[in-house]
Amino acid sequence: MKGTLNKVMLIGHLGDEVKMHYFEGGNSIGRFPLATNESYTNKDGDRVTTTEWHNIVVRNKLAEICEKYLTKGDKIYCEGRIKTRQWTGDDEQTRYTTEIHVRELTFLSNKKEENQNIQSTTTTQDSESKSPQTPKASDEKDLPF
Repeated sequence: MKGTLNKVMLIGHLGDEVKMHYFEGGNSIGRFPLATNESYTNKDGDRVTTTEWHNIVVRNKLAEICEKYLTKGDKIYCEGRIKTRQWTGDDEQTRYTTEIHVRELTFLSNKKEENQNIQSTTTTQDSESKSPQTPKASDEKDLPF
């Protein structure tokens, strides 16, 4: 294979709100942390969960959409590439950071929607348990068998 590939696919939860920066000419950039989790059982039989944090970068229209619709805790799927930046800090030390530059993003769940679904499910379960419904005799006539 002659070519190379730099592609990242992540599913995770936002660790903070989208931080926006606007530039002359109408361009913008948004940054936010994304958490991915891995769970496994160690040799002692204990369940261990580790979290990996990724620095996500989105640009222009995608950044504006993320700022408008995403909040901390939302679950997303994103696809992009890894990019490492280097700069010199105030203390004259060379610093590095690795980022995921996202080109495609899909909203998987909204934290507000999840909370509403949990409340509506609880309400539905409560109402069903309080007033159980029994089938009527006329319902049996409508069955095809």
